[in-house]
Amino acid sequence: MKAVITVIGKDTVGIIAKISELCAKVNVNIVDITQKVMDDMFVMIMITDVSAMNEKFTDFIDKMDLLGKEMGLVIHTMHEDLFNAMHKI
Repeated sequence: MKAVITVIGKDTVGIIAKISELCAKVNVNIVDITQKVMDDMFVMIMITDVSAMNEKFTDFIDKMDLLGKEMGLVIHTMHEDLFNAMHKI
């Protein structure tokens, strides 16, 4: 199972490190990552493998949301199934 994580906000030092640290704590593997700084805005998309996660997916979403609020970012975490359903014609 995979999840898509998007991050948007003002660029600051340590964004990738803090998000990666949270993923590692719950055994979420980062499969692919792309990020860019446009002017002073940070934008990132991550594809993660959540099949070995050691907690509920909904708890992980809540932790990512909280981390985003603490860092002044918008972090959106979406399960692969939901992402695929939303983008299916």
